[in-house]
Amino acid sequence: MFRVFRSVIYLALICLLPSCGGHTTRVIDTPETRELAGWQKPYEVDGLRYQPLRDHRGFKQRGIASWYGRKFHGRKTSNGEIYDMYGMSAAHKTLPMGVYVKVTHLGNGRHIVARINDRGPFVAGRIIDLSYGAARQLGIVDSGTAKVQIQALGYRNGDSDYRVTSQLANTYTSGSFAVQVGAFSLSHNAYHLATTMGNDYGKAVVSTAMANGQQIYRVRVGHFDSIEQAESAVEKFISKGFSGSYVIAFD
Repeated sequence: MFRVFRSVIYLALICLLPSCGGHTTRVIDTPETRELAGWQKPYEVDGLRYQPLRDHRGFKQRGIASWYGRKFHGRKTSNGEIYDMYGMSAAHKTLPMGVYVKVTHLGNGRHIVARINDRGPFVAGRIIDLSYGAARQLGIVDSGTAKVQIQALGYRNGDSDYRVTSQLANTYTSGSFAVQVGAFSLSHNAYHLATTMGNDYGKAVVSTAMANGQQIYRVRVGHFDSIEQAESAVEKFISKGFSGSYVIAFD
């Protein structure tokens, strides 16, 4: 993975940076992205281009997780923080920095919550690089890699969908949860579905948000006290044709 981009580099429209593991990183700076932080800019690694996401909502991904440890302990991450191998952090190629993700080990069923603060991994087939602390809790330190599912949750502050507390970050078992079953650009479609789902499942609300400059209307169903209950509901909704269903957490 590559480390933080220094501000002096932004003066160039296109710049070359060395990255860990012998990778060459080229940050692509355009008039549209010049004012963005370095980790928000599009970049290339070994000839492959990556476009950092500006919105985490609805993000899910399955693939191989790996981990990194002592070699990078104490060094700067891509967003300028100091990497703590014993913390609960992770590197991802495109998710916004600061977003918390739920990572589920598809082999042993364990799950953890980690915060994205770095870029990587740039190894074919791998989708996330966990800190040693996160990998240990997930049970992949000895194996080195594992097949996982990533679900973006939100931010600790400033996001009404999700706020991590110390207890929640460690267990992520209790709280207030719902299932988002759809998102629409037309309000009447969202409210029609919410009315139907509310009649069938007791509670359904429409939440509005901006995405890529457009107002969207998100339909959220149910009120669950644990993520296990919410995930069970997700499976039910998927079986009924709502294939994009996923759990969201409230303050």
